Amino acid sequence: MFHDVNGHTSGEMDDGEVNQVEPATTQAEPAPVLQMHDITKVFPGVKALSDVSLTVRPATIHAICGENGAGKSTLMKVLSGVYPHGTYTGDIIVEGREMRFRDIRASEEAGIVIIHQELALIPELSITENIFLGNELRRGVGIDWRSARTRTVELLERVGLREDPDTPIKALGVGKQQLIEIAKALNKNVRLLILDEPTAALNDTDSEHLLGLIRGLRDRGIASIIISHKLNEIEQIADDITIIRDGRVVETLDVQHGTINEDRIIHGMVGRSLEHRYPDRTPNPGDVFFEVRDWVVQHPTVPERYVVKGSSLNVRRGEVVGIAGLMGAGRTELAMSIFGRSYGRFLSGTITKDGAQIDVPDVPAAIRHGIAYVSEDRKSLGLNLLDSIKRSVVSAKLSKITHRGMVDAREERTVAEQYRKSLRIKTPDVNNGVSSLSGGNQQKVVLAKWMFTDPDLLILDEPTRGIDVGAKYEIYSIINELANAGKGVIVISSELPELLGICDRIYTVFEGRITDCIPADQATPETLMRSMTSLNEKAHA
Repeated sequence: MFHDVNGHTSGEMDDGEVNQVEPATTQAEPAPVLQMHDITKVFPGVKALSDVSLTVRPATIHAICGENGAGKSTLMKVLSGVYPHGTYTGDIIVEGREMRFRDIRASEEAGIVIIHQELALIPELSITENIFLGNELRRGVGIDWRSARTRTVELLERVGLREDPDTPIKALGVGKQQLIEIAKALNKNVRLLILDEPTAALNDTDSEHLLGLIRGLRDRGIASIIISHKLNEIEQIADDITIIRDGRVVETLDVQHGTINEDRIIHGMVGRSLEHRYPDRTPNPGDVFFEVRDWVVQHPTVPERYVVKGSSLNVRRGEVVGIAGLMGAGRTELAMSIFGRSYGRFLSGTITKDGAQIDVPDVPAAIRHGIAYVSEDRKSLGLNLLDSIKRSVVSAKLSKITHRGMVDAREERTVAEQYRKSLRIKTPDVNNGVSSLSGGNQQKVVLAKWMFTDPDLLILDEPTRGIDVGAKYEIYSIINELANAGKGVIVISSELPELLGICDRIYTVFEGRITDCIPADQATPETLMRSMTSLNEKAHA
C-alpha cells in the first residue's frame, strides 16, 4: 500500500505509473505543487544526493542555489524523469499524489517540464515544428499543420514574441530561443516549470524580459523552479530559496518573511571550513612574464554572444594564479582561446611574453611559445584512450624524440619512465594502455604530456576533477614543484577551497569578464563568490 502526504492510502501502483491518491478535502490551504522527500541518488563511488527534501508552494518561484557539483541539476533530473524511478530512493509527490516517473514523457504528462541550460531545439526546423515535435496535432493519418501554426501564434503571443511560426530556429537569437522553449512548455499544459540557468546566455535586456515572463506565469498560477548562479536575479524574483551544499539541503529561506540578501545566500552556499589538505609552499614570485590584454572572443556558433569580454590578466614567474567563476562564466573559453585560439572566434586583444608581443593563432604556435593547456575533459580532449602511456606522454611534442622523421622508440620509453617515476604514476609498465589507469593517474599522464613540451606557462583546467583526495594532494605537489622551478601556473577550478589552498592570486570571472583579482591571503569564499556573481569591474592586472 502507498500513502499520500495526508496519510491516505491506495492500492499498489503499476510499474512506472502514477499513484492516484486523492488529496485530503479538509486542507486549510492548497497542497504543495511539489514535495520531494528524502531523495538519495548514488553514482558509482559518489553520493550525489543525500536525503534531499524540497517543497514548492503553488504559484511561487522557488530558486535552488549551490556551488558547482552541489547536486542541483541531479535533483532536477530525478524530478523530471531523466533519472527514472528505481535509480534513486525517496518519494516525489505532485499536488498530493505520489509519482513514479519512468521517463521525461511521464513527468511532462504530470505537468512538469524542464528547460535545460543547453536548449533542446533543432536549428533547422521551424518554430512550429520545434514546439510540436513529439507532440504533434493529428488529422487522420497526417499532421494538422494549419492548427499547429495557429496554436504557435497564440503561444508566441503568450511569451511576448512576434515571429513568423515558419521561421527556422537558427535564424533567431538565444533570447528568442529561450522564449520558444517556454512556449513549448506552455503547449504541454505545464504546472511546474523547471529552468536550469535560464539567463546564463542572455544579455541584460533579454534576461529582464525572461524574468518578467516568469513572474507573469506565477501570476497565472504556474509554479517555477529556477537554478541560477546570478544571485541578484534570485533576490529579485524568488519567493523561496533552497540552498544545497555537497548533495544535502542546508536550508530553505522564505524571502517574504526574512532578511535575505546575497551575503546570506553566499554564506549558505560556501559555509564550510577549509581543511588542511594542501602541501605547504612559500611563494616567491618573480617578475610578470605573461600578460593578456583586452581579450575579446565570440561564441563559435552564436555571433551575437561574446564569451570573453575585454578580459586582462597577468602571471609572474614562480606564481600560481587561480581563475574562479561559476559554470558558464567563461573560464574555460578564456583559457582555450589563449591557448592557440582553440575556442570561439577571436576578435581582439594582445598577448605579451617576456616583454614582447607574441602571436598564437593556433595550438602549434602556442606550444612553440611555451604555453600548455590541460583540458578539463581529460578523456575526450586530454588523452587518446586507445594509446599507450608512453605514446601519450610524448604526443604533444614528438619532434623532441624524432630523428630523420622517425620516432626513437628507446627514447620514447626512457622519457615515459622518467615521468612515471617523478610523477608517481601507478603502473607496472608504460607500454600499458592509458585507459587502464585510474582517473588520478590519467591526470598525471596528461600533466606529463604537457610538461614534456617544456612550457613556461601551464594552464590547468579543473586539474583535480573526478580524482580522490590522495591523488589531489599529489597534483597539488606537482603544481608547487612547477612554481618552484620558475614556471607560471594558471589553475581554473570550481572548488573555492582548492583555489584558496594552492594559489597566490585569484581572478574572478562573471559573464565573460574578469571582475576582480584578489591575493589569496586576503580572499574568502564569500568575497570570491561575491565577485563571481556580479560585475564589480575592478580587476587588477
